[in-house]
Amino acid sequence: MARLVTLQQNQLSAPPLASYLSDFSGTRLHSQIQLKRKVWRPKRGFTVLASSNKKILIMGGTRFIGVFLSRLLIKEGHQVTLFTRGKAPIAQQLPGESDSDFADFSSKILHLKGDRQDFEFVKSSLSAEGFDVVYDINGREANEVEPIIDALPNMEQYIYCSSAGVYLKSDLLPHCETDAVDPKSRHKGKLETESMLESKGVNWTSIRPVYIYGPLNYNPVEEWFFHRLKAGRPIPIPSSGIQVTQLGHVKDLAKAFVKVLANAKASRQVFNISGDKYVTFDGLAKACAKAGGFPEPEIIHYNPKDYDFGKKKAFPFRDQHFFASIEKAKSVLGWEPEFGLVEGLADSYNLDFGRGTYRKEADFSTDDMILGKALVTA
Repeated sequence: MARLVTLQQNQLSAPPLASYLSDFSGTRLHSQIQLKRKVWRPKRGFTVLASSNKKILIMGGTRFIGVFLSRLLIKEGHQVTLFTRGKAPIAQQLPGESDSDFADFSSKILHLKGDRQDFEFVKSSLSAEGFDVVYDINGREANEVEPIIDALPNMEQYIYCSSAGVYLKSDLLPHCETDAVDPKSRHKGKLETESMLESKGVNWTSIRPVYIYGPLNYNPVEEWFFHRLKAGRPIPIPSSGIQVTQLGHVKDLAKAFVKVLANAKASRQVFNISGDKYVTFDGLAKACAKAGGFPEPEIIHYNPKDYDFGKKKAFPFRDQHFFASIEKAKSVLGWEPEFGLVEGLADSYNLDFGRGTYRKEADFSTDDMILGKALVTA
């Protein structure tokens, strides 16, 4: 039988992360907890008590989204277990996090060590423990989710992190939850998972973020710009630079994940989650500069068709308009993003890159190809 481990402060020998978790602007998130007990009955006949504390399993949870989500859930009084392979520490004191807050978190967070690709282990260990709610942060394929569903026949809710990348490319924007999806998308596994959850009769909720940014981001979103700004280099941006996109702060995303918990209005629903504003690529470069206290950058536009970058990615965003409506989440869930773009980028810079921490070393090789040709043709 798998064993749940409670981490005590003296068990953690790894050094603190060099970026920190602020207390979400000092505010405490109140989820759908009411004094009055609210009950709804999903298709499978589960009884979900909206006022009760939950036994929650997070698939993943040791980086980025999970770091913020797990702390929120612990603060709300839920019992939270992280299912991971154990390669990263389950709890690390984040710079800026008080000793008392970290001691409280580390004494309550639980760990179930395993590989989600080991389906038999997943079924046996989860059925032995039993969980009310599953947050699936790192699921990519439907066959990874089925063993979890099979192991937990009395599960109340399955909350899935999908992606706005599932939408079919369209000239009519922003993308809404009812828009056509692309079965050939690189995120097709997430689409298939949503379909499987519905076919199984599970009480599910799917969150579709656009681009996510914020402290601890392991994708080179804002970090790509910060590296170039710090080095005093021009910013190479494909095409005209007026392509419109959208970013959502990880802390706002974490709050949305909590908003759907035990929420009858979220049952079998999809929600786009991102920031309130859309921004052009050029505007994003300028916003990153402002957030980090850098001078307004020199921007170089180029035609991607003129270059062969091989397997390297010259720019961190898809070269197209890509943004989604978040009106459904605002009206149905009562959720509102708290971070404006520049404010959110400043939060990311000050708590992470500005402290000298980042996920990937700077690689300017594709920039040099672009700038070299720009100098020759100038």
